[in-house]
Amino acid sequence: MDTAAHTASSSSRTDVPAVKPSSTSNVTIGGRVLFVTEDLALLEKQLAGEDLPYDPERPLVSNISTDELTPGWVCYYYDETLARFCLVGLRGGKIGKDAIKNGGFGVIVSGISKGCGSSRETAPYSELKAGVKLVIAKSIEKIYRQNAQNIGLLTSTDFGLIERIRGGEAIPMSEFTKGLDPISAAIVEHGGLFAYNRARLAGETTPPAIETPARPMTLCEKILAAHVITNAKTGAVGVTAVQPGDAFFARTDVRFSHEYVTPMAESLFSAEMGKDARVTDPESVWAFRDHLTFLDLVMPKAHRDMGLKEQAEKLAVVQDEFTKKQGVKLYGEVHRDGKLVGSEAICHNKVIEEIALPGQLVAGTDSHTCMAGALGCFAFGVGSTDMANAWYTKDIRVTVPETARFVLRGKLRPGVCAKDVMLHILSQEFFKSGQGIGKVLEFAGDGVASMNLDERATLTNMAVEAGGFTGIIEADEVVVDYLVKQRGLDAASVRSRIVKADPGASYLATFEIDLAAVEPMVATPGDPRNGVPLRTLGASSSDKDVRIDIAYGGSCTGGKKADMDMYAAVLSEAVAKGKKVADGVHLYIQFGSQDIRRYAEAKGYLEVFRAAGAELVDPSCGACIKAGPGVSDSPEQVTVSAINRNFPGRSGPGKVYLASPLVVAASAIAGRIVGPDAL
Repeated sequence: MDTAAHTASSSSRTDVPAVKPSSTSNVTIGGRVLFVTEDLALLEKQLAGEDLPYDPERPLVSNISTDELTPGWVCYYYDETLARFCLVGLRGGKIGKDAIKNGGFGVIVSGISKGCGSSRETAPYSELKAGVKLVIAKSIEKIYRQNAQNIGLLTSTDFGLIERIRGGEAIPMSEFTKGLDPISAAIVEHGGLFAYNRARLAGETTPPAIETPARPMTLCEKILAAHVITNAKTGAVGVTAVQPGDAFFARTDVRFSHEYVTPMAESLFSAEMGKDARVTDPESVWAFRDHLTFLDLVMPKAHRDMGLKEQAEKLAVVQDEFTKKQGVKLYGEVHRDGKLVGSEAICHNKVIEEIALPGQLVAGTDSHTCMAGALGCFAFGVGSTDMANAWYTKDIRVTVPETARFVLRGKLRPGVCAKDVMLHILSQEFFKSGQGIGKVLEFAGDGVASMNLDERATLTNMAVEAGGFTGIIEADEVVVDYLVKQRGLDAASVRSRIVKADPGASYLATFEIDLAAVEPMVATPGDPRNGVPLRTLGASSSDKDVRIDIAYGGSCTGGKKADMDMYAAVLSEAVAKGKKVADGVHLYIQFGSQDIRRYAEAKGYLEVFRAAGAELVDPSCGACIKAGPGVSDSPEQVTVSAINRNFPGRSGPGKVYLASPLVVAASAIAGRIVGPDAL
């Protein structure tokens, strides 16, 4: 029998398995098998009805991002309509509307790192509602896998299942739970998180107690140990120790969502808990109108003709109604002189500026929630189902991850910054091979200690680009000073919250990085892990110049105060030499928050930016998610960008190179990708 349950759409209650599942249940998976091949002709044949034999030597597409599964515009929907657009963003452009839904596919097979990128639950949800029951890939990203488990979509890395399924064999549920922690296995067995939580709250199932004896713990392990829920009824938290593999529900200190995700989570929340359900402790919940603020400026006519403008506008309306009903603080839009100019802030920038504290557990519906790890808190992204449950229970399920430690030594050379360090780290085989998936990236060493908070935030923000669980840095006096100046907090109070790793803590791996050896880096189009030294860019081509059409400085990663300092340093020198943005190039500088904009204004940077020919953009995720000024509108366009990821279609159909704020600014002046020393 098939025990997979479906999640609620915007108008229906979450389905409940007909019988209580167990690890001894069998699953019959009908339908066709779709091999997402690198050979586009073979992909087309499958979509036309031809079934391919399984060939282990046939190259499969790897690094299929959630942007390809459900491109940004598809996420304006948050119900079963998503099924119609499953995989329409896949590179090559061969999968059209309804192709997966009408193809009769029960299994989708691909290469490594399935589901990389954004935490959007719409991605696996579109597959599930298109009739897919099982996703098989060589490796599966952490957030995508957890979202799939939550909604009842089975996943596996066992390619031996393909022929068994084609032979009509009923597959034991244990095949899909082996290797999982007890809670994840139970969620899979119950058909999803909602069904599991009903059983948990009814006392029909109980998470195993954490009995790990005292042991030296990493920074993340210590924070998690303090947040383990030991008694759901009394709210008691805290255990002696945890270790990798331990699974439990952990009490959150901060829960936040944005308008891209809040409506889907609210729909699930209401369907499961009832229309009158209340968010628990709304004072620890925040919402942000930050993703689609400028969408109307760049939405293509084809999307308008599809009614997507109205569909997208509903997202902000639903979020606004939800926050008012529940008493949740909403960071919304900003108007000047009666005109909408942008958002109050991108969520991640504001979480650092006003919300998170060292030692806290922060859960947000965005993969870059990990940025807050720069404050020494355990921060990570979750999907809509996780957040809908957390609104009610105030807890999040966690399996203690292994930690990879990056010890940064020495000082960066001039013209090199944290963005270069991350592009260098991401280009290493540990991450390109998928070994970093689900791991914590802990940054330490005197090289980190010498960085300001904004530069540290670049490191933690981009940990997820390696498929990491989160990134984190032990809080120190830099963090204390920041929180005292930024929020007016008491220094002693902040210091009392700081959590430090234990001497002798165990790490999966330790990497030593000499910062003096790191040089300016660029990630070539398609993946943040495609990092190469700037000096080698185009070395295999007769024309070593990579000409650009767009230079984009912004996003949560590239729109911080320190980033503004870097843009201003390059552009002020250029202006002093009588130079401006190159003809045919558009330079956009976008602030991560209104506080950052005020900082830039007080420094006199706005005049510098304008004098150089830059277009200033108020806070919003904007072009980073193909929803604001700075997006490309044709495949021929080339962008150099300070954002965090460059998966296909992420910022438009053009090619996107990732680089530091210094390189972005210099490239805008030169008209090609260069460092400041080339000006």
